[in-house]
Amino acid sequence: MAGREVASEGSEVSGLHNGRDVFEYALLKVVPRVERGEMINAGVVVYCRARRFVEARTHLDEARLLALDPTVDVEGVRAALGAVEGICAGGERAGQAAADDAGRRFRWLIAPRSTIVQPGPVHTGLTTDPAIEAERLLDLLVR
Repeated sequence: MAGREVASEGSEVSGLHNGRDVFEYALLKVVPRVERGEMINAGVVVYCRARRFVEARTHLDEARLLALDPTVDVEGVRAALGAVEGICAGGERAGQAAADDAGRRFRWLIAPRSTIVQPGPVHTGLTTDPAIEAERLLDLLVR
């Protein structure tokens, strides 16, 4: 019974909830002028431990970003968002993080920072497919 909890009367409880796995996610916010605190949502990072899954989906609305700061380095923001996607994807794009497991990469990405691309707080949910959940959250919270 390693990795399982025992419920009442000896029945087992797995990590599944009605066929769904627990997942965590955080929004990626772009804060072009940290001193003003204005931001736009530009992506989401989704992590599902049970599936060893971590993925970032991004969408940058340039018009909204430029409305906050007409001098913002749009290509620099795109590069930063692309770096987050690369770290999630693993392999060469992840750089030094390539050897880390999905959970460690997610925790590193959601650590608070004072850069132009910042993670929001972590939220949780249940899903049957974390990749579909990432797209759903991108549509709901970013686009």
